[in-house]
Amino acid sequence: AFLNGVSLLHRDVSRDMWCKLWPQLPRYEIPIEGVTNGVHTSSWISHEHHQLYSRVLSGGSNGIPDSCDFAKVADIDDKELWDTHMVRKNKLVSLVRDRLRRQHQRLGSDRTVLEEAGKVLNPEYLTIGFARRFATYKRATLFMRDLERLLELVTDEKIPVQFVFAGKAHQADAHGKEFIKQVARLSMDKRFKNRIIFVEDYNMNVARYLVQGVDVWLNNPIRPLEASGTSGMKAAANGVMNLSVLDGWWVEGYSPEVGWAIGGVEPYNTEEERDYVEAESIYNLIRKVIAPLYYDRGADGLPRGWIKMMKACVQKL
Repeated sequence: AFLNGVSLLHRDVSRDMWCKLWPQLPRYEIPIEGVTNGVHTSSWISHEHHQLYSRVLSGGSNGIPDSCDFAKVADIDDKELWDTHMVRKNKLVSLVRDRLRRQHQRLGSDRTVLEEAGKVLNPEYLTIGFARRFATYKRATLFMRDLERLLELVTDEKIPVQFVFAGKAHQADAHGKEFIKQVARLSMDKRFKNRIIFVEDYNMNVARYLVQGVDVWLNNPIRPLEASGTSGMKAAANGVMNLSVLDGWWVEGYSPEVGWAIGGVEPYNTEEERDYVEAESIYNLIRKVIAPLYYDRGADGLPRGWIKMMKACVQKL
């Protein structure tokens, strides 16, 4: 007897879709509600963050997140939070290198290629993660729209950026498979060497390492096709900020102190215009806002402004 979408935006979209069943009611009275999806935090939070929160936020051994006082996140020492994040980031780098080596061994690659695979990713660089089903509406290839702009981002010597991609397409989804091919092909392009990595054989273990170890979580579906989306919630629990289209749960979660929004909420005239505007938004945000904040270090080497955002992200989301 109860109908609900899986986010407030999904509720509104569903009311528009099904309004003909209630012709006598105005849109806002159509009996479809929104109950926003969530994630099982204990399954996605890293052991290191779990221990830190348990100690500082009075969470108890099994009390994440139920008995945590998240207002106390501000009390966590900046260096301790950053060190915890860097432990996870180094573990992600080790996992990716190990899987790439095994990938190349399976392909019969020579020793020099295997040695190179052991050096991909630099844990000191700004790392952006993207891992999910390669459904076409999730637009995994949007970041590749302007390769010259992308090349500028990843080869900038002062504020370098690296991307880690992972995911699978449904076996009947030819377009999704094509997206995977394009990303994998780009990762082998010598110009982008070691700065764009595609991790094969995506599974829950790889997903965990990614949401716990990257600096920024990228999500750029076609609005309003992402009913809720939950990967960004898993990242937020580990202090990873979201760079996402204002779709699904992110419309409710977004504010400037906890992450970044790609584009806006107004409709576009054409698909071409939408992709152009939102790709430009990604490049500009990374180049002018995200990377400078990440690399803005104090005398102690800590990115204080970034850590402040990490704390706000965990506290609010």
